[in-house]
Amino acid sequence: MGRTIFRVLAQVNKWVLPRLWNKDLTRLTKTQKLIVAWRYWVTRNAL
Repeated sequence: MGRTIFRVLAQVNKWVLPRLWNKDLTRLTKTQKLIVAWRYWVTRNAL
């Protein structure tokens, strides 16, 4: 059940949140770093 929730969250992230992987990760703002961390955490738990 938990993995299903994370898979749904991963799909929502894919549609809603911006993709920041093509930028230099060291020069992101705190908000952008938080978005990257959130996407990573959800993706890792979805796998």
